[in-house]
Amino acid sequence: MKLSTRDLIITALFTSLTAVGGFISIPIGPIPVTLQTLFVVLSGLILGAKLGALSQITYVILGLIGVPIFASGTGGLTAVVSPTFGFLLSFIVAAYAIGKLTEKNKSLSKIIFSVVSGSFVIYIIGVPYFYFIFTNYLGKSINFYAALKYACIPFIPGDIIKAIIAIILAKQLIPRLSKYLNSK
Repeated sequence: MKLSTRDLIITALFTSLTAVGGFISIPIGPIPVTLQTLFVVLSGLILGAKLGALSQITYVILGLIGVPIFASGTGGLTAVVSPTFGFLLSFIVAAYAIGKLTEKNKSLSKIIFSVVSGSFVIYIIGVPYFYFIFTNYLGKSINFYAALKYACIPFIPGDIIKAIIAIILAKQLIPRLSKYLNSK
């Protein structure tokens, strides 16, 4: 994939926004509420599949090499054995899926469908990873319902609000940015 300077800049912008979203957090248990998912969704909607995923890959790699940009200012390879790391991995897949679903059609219904689908992707990857690390690596005895109780259910209302914000922003930004993003 050949990237223009414009592509690199906008990709870096969404990497940065995701990092900033991690610093805006409310601790409510093992997983804090952050604004990261808002920027993950927007990266897929605005940048498309490849650049959206690239922005999230860059975010995860920067965190893994030790830059303290994960939620609560953490970073480093130890994040891999954190129960929340599955959510970080899911950001890559969600941004790609959202971008792929809206690649050719950016109608409101397609945007809503892609945002809902991307949110499910985050939970489908994040919750089982949370459960696996919590039970196998940390040795805690919880069932899968408890994992849902800690890593999914409390976040649904906030994710709905972030999804609505992302949809509104996307409908405003996509037409305005498309002439800049699509001109090479």
